[in-house]
Amino acid sequence: MQLSTFSESHHPLVVALNHHSDRDLLTLFQRHPDRGKYFVAIFCRYAPIVHALIRHSVRSSVQADYLFAVIWRHIYYELGGLNLHEQSPDGKPNTLQNWLIHVSAVCINRVALPPVEQIHYSLQKASPPLWCYLEQALGRLHPVQRLIVLMAQTFHWSATRIAAYLQAEGEYFNVQEVNQQLQAAYQALEEVLPDDIRQIYLDPPQPEPDQSEPITSTLNASPDNAPITTPAFSFKSLEPIFE
Repeated sequence: MQLSTFSESHHPLVVALNHHSDRDLLTLFQRHPDRGKYFVAIFCRYAPIVHALIRHSVRSSVQADYLFAVIWRHIYYELGGLNLHEQSPDGKPNTLQNWLIHVSAVCINRVALPPVEQIHYSLQKASPPLWCYLEQALGRLHPVQRLIVLMAQTFHWSATRIAAYLQAEGEYFNVQEVNQQLQAAYQALEEVLPDDIRQIYLDPPQPEPDQSEPITSTLNASPDNAPITTPAFSFKSLEPIFE
């Protein structure tokens, strides 16, 4: 795994937090769960250390990238209850850095990595903080919408095939309704993501559109010319979320 500087570390929302101490960032993260920039700042600060631990333990770069994301996902869910004022069991200073090193080491020793051919995660295309917040947003979707997103983005099914599957399961949606539900799900995902996460990861400066090409692209066009339109952001690099 070759670790390069994550682009989010240069985003103004993250740069503005560089002067905060670890304890400050942790406190802000815990007090403001609706804001993602504090976790992103912690990630950018300590990603090199976690990477160094993994580099000496995992040979496959694909598995290393996946483990890197899994560890940060675990860190994300554990940070909410972390209290640095408690005494460390080993007597060492209870700092965020020491805690992160300990958690990373535990994960490295305990996580059973899938074979390389079963991993579809791309670190270059999906940073771990985005994975965490998008997974959280998916959990807030209506179950049917979440299932439709899974089938469209993970299995790359057409609207026709999705409708047939749902009908076989007793959910009667036609092709048009599947497309409507999918678009509603994409919109809901964007709405429930924290505003700052959208700004950091999903709203980069866009070039002027080429007027010779249609602005609306399609994904997995179905045989009956009922295409599934592409969301404002792509899920292709985030497939582990749905596995």
